[in-house]
Amino acid sequence: MGQHGDRLHIQLDVRDEMTEVRVVGEIDVASVGELRAALWAAPARPVLRVDLSGVRLLSAAGVRTLLAARLRVRARGGELVLADPDPVVARVLRVTGVHRVVPVQVGGVPAACRRSDLVACA
Repeated sequence: MGQHGDRLHIQLDVRDEMTEVRVVGEIDVASVGELRAALWAAPARPVLRVDLSGVRLLSAAGVRTLLAARLRVRARGGELVLADPDPVVARVLRVTGVHRVVPVQVGGVPAACRRSDLVACA
């Protein structure tokens, strides 16, 4: 299943334990409604993984949408995970503090586990 806007492309992959939403393009005030619709329509699974590797821009509207999605997923007993953000997007997640409340995975490993103290993550 895929949705296509002028500046945003969204693909949905539903598995047994996880729903993955792959986002490509720019998440801003003009496209955030499409992202919100895709996240809200995603089937409930224990994990909603949002692949941000193809996102070039994440605006404040996009940050608010991700945080709202986190609340919605948690209310259903699941967890929202952000995966492989572009360096620019990763910086937005750090500056806004999103990385403190939503797990961010880089290369399949939560960002907190990339520190030198890997024993704590084992």
